[in-house]
Amino acid sequence: MLITPIDTINSIGNLEKLSEKTTSLQETVAIPFQDMFTNAVNNVKATDAELNEEIYKLSTGQTDDLHNITIASAKASLSVDLLVELRNKALEAYKEIINMGV
Repeated sequence: MLITPIDTINSIGNLEKLSEKTTSLQETVAIPFQDMFTNAVNNVKATDAELNEEIYKLSTGQTDDLHNITIASAKASLSVDLLVELRNKALEAYKEIINMGV
């Protein structure tokens, strides 16, 4: 039975490579403020269009699945609620910044 020896650790070289990877990951994960609102607005538009399509299908007799309309309605409602909350938080932050003393 052979025991494999413990390899030496090149700590400084490995740490530098690791820090480069984490900074590149942090840069790709960060979402600019404007993009967050743009994505929320686009999500509201998409879910509203999906709901309108499901309602159109039901009214023209192309489908009889009421659960699809219920799901689309819930998605549209949640996306609007999310957009409203984002707007409210942004306004609160703006008011706090305005009220700060210099």
